[in-house]
Amino acid sequence: MELQKESGVDIARLKRLGSSAMLPFFIVAMAVAATVAEPKFATVDNLLNLATQMMPLLILAVGQTFAIISGGLDLSLAAVMSLAGVIGVLTMADYGPFAGIAMMLVTGIVMGSLSGGIIAYFGVSPLVVTLGILSVAQAGALILSSGVPIYNIDQSYAGAIGFGTLLGIPSMVWIGVACAIVGGLVMRHTVFGRHVYAVGSSVSAATKSGVNVKLTTVLVYAASGLCAALGGVVLTAWVGSAQPVAAPNLTLESLAAVVLGGVALTGGSGGIIQAVYGVIILSMLSNIMNMIGVSAYYQTLVIGVVIIIAVILDRLRTVAAR
Repeated sequence: MELQKESGVDIARLKRLGSSAMLPFFIVAMAVAATVAEPKFATVDNLLNLATQMMPLLILAVGQTFAIISGGLDLSLAAVMSLAGVIGVLTMADYGPFAGIAMMLVTGIVMGSLSGGIIAYFGVSPLVVTLGILSVAQAGALILSSGVPIYNIDQSYAGAIGFGTLLGIPSMVWIGVACAIVGGLVMRHTVFGRHVYAVGSSVSAATKSGVNVKLTTVLVYAASGLCAALGGVVLTAWVGSAQPVAAPNLTLESLAAVVLGGVALTGGSGGIIQAVYGVIILSMLSNIMNMIGVSAYYQTLVIGVVIIIAVILDRLRTVAAR
């Protein structure tokens, strides 16, 4: 009997190892195939460019991971990012870059907390609430900017974050990697992280275990909003302007990256590292298509197909786990 139990544990462990190694292997295979098709893909300049391009998506995907693991999702990320960018740049004009960045982060936390509060205390679906917050944030960004991009941003801020480097690596990359590391540590090594998994697995079981489900939900969406704002900090500095409608596709791409990486849409499982894998795959795919001259229209089509495949894979993983 003990031998059978040990054998079962070994098989389960091997399955987990195989599953966790599959995406890194796929990423390496994609890189090799891309290098064969276009040798410029493996150049240092292109890899640094790829890393820089994926940072806004990575930061938003970290926030999306918090929401999905808790059993919800956040459709307002790109809109909150736009609003934070506009408010931050307007603040910088009078009070300087540090005050502007602080206002961006505060804006994200406030908008995220608003979403979480409505979800937690009124029992409304996260999809509906975050869709409503999307409209509110997008309208706020358009009103404050009069519907046009704001190009008059602080040059020291743009230079340090958008184009600065540390040890030869862009500042944006350091910020994005730091966000992913902190997110991973919070999810895996804090009481809050364990509560997020518990809420995502079963709200009733979490409540019976003494978890403050409402507070956890508010904090989850506050963290998601903070990530959206941080995405606004790096994207605004990178493009050199505050866009009232900044990268609207990033929300769906963050959702696709998280699910593609292996985080279950039903909540309660997965982690930040899976989201990182998904972001790398999507970003590499986009980079490769740009290098070989694929039309932007077809790129949008490919991303849509990837989202559908990611949802199907998530469903198959859920069925297989039962």
